[in-house]
Amino acid sequence: MVILVILVNTLISLTLLYVAWRMCQLKQQLAFIADRLTTYESCTHAALNKAPEIIYLSQDNFYNLRQKNQVLQMQIQQVRQIISLLLLGQQIWQRYFRRLELIPGKRTVAK
Repeated sequence: MVILVILVNTLISLTLLYVAWRMCQLKQQLAFIADRLTTYESCTHAALNKAPEIIYLSQDNFYNLRQKNQVLQMQIQQVRQIISLLLLGQQIWQRYFRRLELIPGKRTVAK
């Protein structure tokens, strides 16, 4: 009977020793994972720390570019209107002088 109790106690002790050894391994793995996560967190914090400032600066730059683009679009439209007016003036000029050349007696004599 005593041998049975000793065997059961030894078996329980070995089982608890195995469980303790597995818990120690698990603790080491969890410590390794925690260290990795801490490293990742510090890296992402360093990378993203200035992100809001950079985003706001980029938004301001885009706003300024849009404003400049609007001014340039207005200038392009004005230049197109001026060119259209010049072309219209040229067409009117050519029609007027062609009619003068076609009308007899209105010709200018070259000296």
